[in-house]
Amino acid sequence: MPSPLRNSPAPSTRRCSSSERVMWITADRVFYAGLLGEPTMHTKGAIVLYVSVEAPLRIRINGGEWQTTDVAVVQPYVPYQIATEGRHVLNILVEPETVDMARLPDVLCANGPVEAPEFAARVKQVHAQLAAAGRELDVQPTDFDVMFFGESLPVRQLDARIANVLERIKSDPSAQAAAEACAAEAKLSFSRFLHLFKEEVGAPFRSFRTWKRARSLLHHVNSDSNLVYVALDIGYPDSTHFSHSIRQTYGLKPRDIFAGSRKLRIIHATAPSGLIPV
Repeated sequence: MPSPLRNSPAPSTRRCSSSERVMWITADRVFYAGLLGEPTMHTKGAIVLYVSVEAPLRIRINGGEWQTTDVAVVQPYVPYQIATEGRHVLNILVEPETVDMARLPDVLCANGPVEAPEFAARVKQVHAQLAAAGRELDVQPTDFDVMFFGESLPVRQLDARIANVLERIKSDPSAQAAAEACAAEAKLSFSRFLHLFKEEVGAPFRSFRTWKRARSLLHHVNSDSNLVYVALDIGYPDSTHFSHSIRQTYGLKPRDIFAGSRKLRIIHATAPSGLIPV
């Protein structure tokens, strides 16, 4: 069956109408087009890229000066604030443990404003294609990098013991994966495990686990489920812990995230792809 993204008319990317609000989630990447929340401080465990839609972005990295740009990049676990008068944004998340950080394209290596008009145009074009395709999609996770970056990103080579632990956490971020149990599974002492984990992954075990649990919320943001049930389902012991963790990660309370995502279409596409790279 031909891909619905081929030869589709591209809607305007000056703003995100209801039909253009979309989030494509894979195990290791996210693309989001929609509302941007309040410019509160928050921290994500991914490489974060923003592209302006209607108005320039204003970004403040780790408490520094506010800067204006059309493209911004934030490295993993770096606190930042982002704002735009246009209220809408295009956003990409790349999980750092999946890529060789030393061999990434230049746009992914920055930390702050970036001059990247060609990249911005490409992201807007892909967004237009995804929005025009509606619900009839023919995409799979391996398409993501080629569509947005023009090539597959270089893969990080991990110690097999740590790779197994990562897979366990990523496959079930709601599980109470204690570092001690993971160290025993990897047949390492507790201290050696924590050191090797941070060396291989680039983040402490606790920070990584916290991010993956918060990231899993993205699969539920347009559901009608009660927030208490969502919190328990993704592994938070209570609503207070849930609200605090989500606000630290996304800069918004869970109820505000859900309120802003009511018209968001989420793509969980895994079918074989017939896409033509941009």
